[in-house]
Amino acid sequence: MEPTTSGRFRVHDRRPRPDIDGTGPSDPPEEFVLVEHPEGPIDPTAPDAEDRFDPLYAAAEGYDADLADRVASLEPGFVVDATLAWTDGSARFAGVEVVRESRFRFADDVEGMFEAAVDAWDQIRSAGEAVGSITTRSNDGEPNGALYLFADAPGSDAFADLRAGRLPIEPLVARVNESREDDAPREVFVLRPAAHDFVAVYVVFDREGVLAQTVRDTYDLGPGLAAGLDDGALDAAKAGSGASGKGENGESGEDGESGEDGESGEDGESGEDGFDALDRL
Repeated sequence: MEPTTSGRFRVHDRRPRPDIDGTGPSDPPEEFVLVEHPEGPIDPTAPDAEDRFDPLYAAAEGYDADLADRVASLEPGFVVDATLAWTDGSARFAGVEVVRESRFRFADDVEGMFEAAVDAWDQIRSAGEAVGSITTRSNDGEPNGALYLFADAPGSDAFADLRAGRLPIEPLVARVNESREDDAPREVFVLRPAAHDFVAVYVVFDREGVLAQTVRDTYDLGPGLAAGLDDGALDAAKAGSGASGKGENGESGEDGESGEDGESGEDGESGEDGFDALDRL
């Protein structure tokens, strides 16, 4: 009998498995990249904290009947309850149910990066930081997204690591859910602009809202608003209170992220006691 694993997972992406050692097939099939979806907060001091977000791969094709339809309907970002059957180290879905229809969308070498991201990155770099975040707001001042910005470390490829699941996105989404006290479907955009030296992870709070639709339309990432940037939605996504980044005394940046006291900022992100998905950079 095949061994099985059951649990809740994030469908992180659908893509061929990376051929790390050069021994894989020349035309590998697409597989689902899955990441364990924890039931509660992860203690960052736990010995296995980072391992909890290690990706695993499950076959995307070759299913029958109702299971074939369910697997075919999966999209990056979905949260699923699944049972995986293992054969010779390879996993296949034995059963899967969609729990939440969030979306992850990835785009490299994008043109026309929106102003809030560029301005925030300039502030972060001026402060001598390599990572930072801001809360963006709509025209009426309501928070509508959490924008994380960071540079590639020497010899690494942050965009590739994010897409492959080697650098986890899950803790960033968990921070948003905790701060907003709900787990509603989100839209997460991972963008690397062609003209700037940073990678953006934009967790948009409302998957069906104007902001998410505009980002999709602007960067050709799915159905959105036909007007794109011209309707001003992205320009209206102003920095909540400026770019983050601790100064020499460890105090928080203007967006309310915590300093040494570990208190949360306006967008609910934690300080030193929170799991920092960016610390691998």
